[in-house]
Amino acid sequence: MLKEEQVKEILSRLHSANVRFLIIGGVAMRLLGSDRETVDIDLLYWRDPENLRLLAEAMSPVRPTLRGAPPDLPFKLDERSLRHGLNFTLESTCGDIDLLADVGIKASFEELWSRSVEMTVYDVPVRVACLDDLIEMKRTAGRTKDQLQLLELETLKNLIEGQEGQK
Repeated sequence: MLKEEQVKEILSRLHSANVRFLIIGGVAMRLLGSDRETVDIDLLYWRDPENLRLLAEAMSPVRPTLRGAPPDLPFKLDERSLRHGLNFTLESTCGDIDLLADVGIKASFEELWSRSVEMTVYDVPVRVACLDDLIEMKRTAGRTKDQLQLLELETLKNLIEGQEGQK
């Protein structure tokens, strides 16, 4: 299970470095009202060259390695690797982190950013993908676990819309 202090540390590092990212996945679901537990934090990052540099610098102190890769496999999460790759499943001193640039939907990072929800998480201002975009991400992923989470997200959306309709 992902620990609060791990989430706080990674979010603080990224915010302090002015990295542009969105929280997606299980942590986003929790922040939007789900009670689902998660073992990692999924972050969608902007692929602007300066943002790649800032992201690499912010991640360096938490010593990211490729999750599931042989320990002797050479890997360094730097600007070059971020530029040449898209999605990285990592282990770090802050727990498991998925850095994602492609989540399989048509919307651009800018579109997702414009619809995202501003929140403060552990005293850190962040942006969280909106419920509709999380639903689209889960629908597109198509894995069994995503289908179960999709049902939960759609139920959550219906509850929220029902509450807003009662106001």
